[in-house]
Amino acid sequence: MNPDLVLVVGDMFVPSRSPDIPEQFKSILIPNKLQHVLSLGNIGSVESYDWLKSLSNDFHCVKGDYDEADYPEKKVVQIGEFKIGMIHGHQILPWGNLDALASVQRELGCDILLSGHTHMFDLKNKDGKFYLNPGSISGSFSSVSPSPSPSFILMVLMGEEATIYVYALNESKKGKFEVSKLEFTKGANEFKKVEEEEEAEGEAEGEAQPEGEAQPEVPADTAPAETPAEGADIAKPTEGQA
Repeated sequence: MNPDLVLVVGDMFVPSRSPDIPEQFKSILIPNKLQHVLSLGNIGSVESYDWLKSLSNDFHCVKGDYDEADYPEKKVVQIGEFKIGMIHGHQILPWGNLDALASVQRELGCDILLSGHTHMFDLKNKDGKFYLNPGSISGSFSSVSPSPSPSFILMVLMGEEATIYVYALNESKKGKFEVSKLEFTKGANEFKKVEEEEEAEGEAEGEAQPEGEAQPEVPADTAPAETPAEGADIAKPTEGQA
């Protein structure tokens, strides 16, 4: 069984709020090295949409509150054993509220619900279902967070096991990004944070591929020279507005 490597991005807002995503991210996100790309809306332009779509032959997108294109409001994608729901998140009131998210999860019947809108990473668990927010890949501002850290998620799905790598740029450390590693099993009532903290050079050459058993086959020119750091401490966000 081969694992699926899934890129999850949200609230790009390029170029309306940010000129581009960080070069440290862009240099490791190379077309056709990922099996799936999931965008949670507020992309920003046709050019940004085309760039995201170029990263994988399996691209899915939902509509954000600032998107003018006719994307679906909600979507469900089956990847391996996981049924993954997608929604931008502006429909959730209060924003990021777990009970409101759980209502959408039940409607969609998914194992993992992806949502954005807050521009900040989050992972929650409720009744054996998981709720992921990748934050803003460009670090675009929101009304409650004027300068969030740019972040995105790589999910490695194999059977009923999920490993989540959260890439977040740490601008105070001169071009380095931090990577948190979390694991969970489909239907479980908890997730596990793996190891503590390490840093990765954002502009090094290498492979955008998490270390571990049964790694996806990603050519060696798409990630940091060092293995992505595992267990970096990323602060849990508060609820907020895009």
